Amino acid sequence: MIADETFASSINQAILIMKENATIIKHPFLDRQISTRELIFLLTALLCTTPYISPPFALLTGLAIAQFTGHPYLHLNHKASRLLLQVAIVGIGFGMNAGTALKAGQAGILLTALSIGGTAVAGWILGRMLGIEKKTSHLISIGTAICGGSAIAAVAPVIKAAEDHISVSLGVVFILNAIALFIFPTIGHAFHLSEQQFGWWCAIAIHDTSSVVGAAGKYGQQALEVATTVKLVRALWIMPAAFVSMLLFRNRESKVRIPWFIGLFILGMLANTYIPVIHNISHYITGIARACLTLTLFFIGSGLSGKVLRTTGVKPLLQGALLWIGAAAIALWGIITFA
Repeated sequence: MIADETFASSINQAILIMKENATIIKHPFLDRQISTRELIFLLTALLCTTPYISPPFALLTGLAIAQFTGHPYLHLNHKASRLLLQVAIVGIGFGMNAGTALKAGQAGILLTALSIGGTAVAGWILGRMLGIEKKTSHLISIGTAICGGSAIAAVAPVIKAAEDHISVSLGVVFILNAIALFIFPTIGHAFHLSEQQFGWWCAIAIHDTSSVVGAAGKYGQQALEVATTVKLVRALWIMPAAFVSMLLFRNRESKVRIPWFIGLFILGMLANTYIPVIHNISHYITGIARACLTLTLFFIGSGLSGKVLRTTGVKPLLQGALLWIGAAAIALWGIITFA
């Protein structure tokens, strides 16, 4: 009798477990209904990974989606775009020659140092003149001086910036990046810049690495190699900039993050230069990198909703625009005159 009761109890427990599992299986991720907005977004994102969509058009498509249908996964957008950009940069390294990149990097060191210092000081002055909140002004200046969203993301926790400071500064940088991606190649051709000159100019005058690579890639392969190398050398200035920011805002408890993907980019470049077998697969890797870059720009564009544009405000946008135009004009003059 006791054995029968034990057996019956075991059967009941098994039935309960099966019911619980049935409840779990009843609502898997793939069985949930996908809204029309999600379907449009996912299909467009998939299309951006094909060779038929250029980086500028991907950005423009993202902007259109942001205004008309909205980004259904906006809470994941920043992390996804940042990871994709890092993967794209590492992949681009597998299509570059270390010797050529070293020459480009050495030639751009002086221009990089002068432009970063001058832009940071000019940004501080403009911020004071326009009466912009101190941390917002600092983030816009650092983002313009070094590498856009990456620099802002690195410096923001160091100075204990609030969410609205970060949102406004990122909004300014991404809006100006979108403009740069379209107008820089046109200006480069108007001034008859060589691919090397254009690569230097992109790396110095465009904020975010995604737009630098997108604009330079449209101009030519040599421009892409020069721009990517100089921009990543420029990105190394994030560390000293974050350290100085920590001192300026008296926050000694923060830690400065090292951009790990730069090291992988260098390893990829060295592998492509010195390991012959890599040449057999490098074009596949760079193809994936280009698809990641195009998708990154689509994500960036789709994140620029009307709310982001309204939140940015006139004064911060004016500071960013004046700072960017001034830095770009001086850099262009210097490259035409001395390069």
